[in-house]
Amino acid sequence: MMYSSRRKPVLYFKEDRRNETPKAPRPEERNPFCSEKCTVYKLFGLCVVLVLVSLLWLQLSCTGDMSRVVVDDGRIPHQPCPLERQASAADDPSWGPHKLALLIPFRERFEELLVFVPFMHTFLNNKKILHKIFVINQMDHYRFNRASLINVGYTESGNDTDYIAMHDVDLLPLNEALDYGFPEEGPFHVASPELHPLYHYKAYVGGILLLTKQHYHMCNGMSNRFWGWGREDDEFYRRLRTAGLQLFRPSGIKTGYKTFRHIHDPAWRKRDQKRVAAQKQEQFKVDPEGGLTNLQYKLESRQELTISGAPVTVLNTKLECDTDKTPWCLLN
Repeated sequence: MMYSSRRKPVLYFKEDRRNETPKAPRPEERNPFCSEKCTVYKLFGLCVVLVLVSLLWLQLSCTGDMSRVVVDDGRIPHQPCPLERQASAADDPSWGPHKLALLIPFRERFEELLVFVPFMHTFLNNKKILHKIFVINQMDHYRFNRASLINVGYTESGNDTDYIAMHDVDLLPLNEALDYGFPEEGPFHVASPELHPLYHYKAYVGGILLLTKQHYHMCNGMSNRFWGWGREDDEFYRRLRTAGLQLFRPSGIKTGYKTFRHIHDPAWRKRDQKRVAAQKQEQFKVDPEGGLTNLQYKLESRQELTISGAPVTVLNTKLECDTDKTPWCLLN
């Protein structure tokens, strides 16, 4: 915003006051602090304060500062503002022909999201990975369903992306040698058991997994039967094997369990690990038919916003549950 230093001229006419009775001085003439010069300074100072307050409000609204707002309906708070332009691969063909859809299944973990989105946007830009970040925000009253949200993200990610990353919001890659490129040969498990700070069993494929969209479709996506926390990754590992896909993992990474930063605080935010009804027995079974073919959801809205300058697409989603088949989608 620019302010002109030009001022309109003010003409003062002298009058013949020789025969007039002297008048008492006005209050502002008696008070040196209310002189015309002082008044101009005060007005200028007030304008400066208003400009600074306006800029501060614009910055807060455009950075998507979601921690300032209490949300009742599960919708991520949003102030409409223009997307800030950062270094982008859209202008540089040397970044390659492939584009990653980074899928983040999400519910009410705003503090972690505020850290994750700008971190990953910078990380992928530094690696020259064309990408688009999707936050699939579960808004319904059912238990959290990570697998179904990833299915929604895959379905809604558009034709301009050709591979996906199934990415936990609380896992940050610290080693720039980690590969987020197009997994042409087969699914690539970035957060392998040798590197993940918590999970080290051989069949683990959670945390961060890259797949081409073609390979994800060959698996019929993930099973929609897993409500609550855990086990959906183990079932997906079996789907990879059934589809005949070879799983690849990083090699030559020397940072071990310090390769990632895990920002989840279990003492502050407990996971939903309850097993209700027949869930305890069903969680170890393979779901041969469920996945993309029986996914049921309603997309409430799509939001384009920025978090600390990083663009992100938020898919506000309501999942549907057949309580006859999976009564454990509700906690009784």
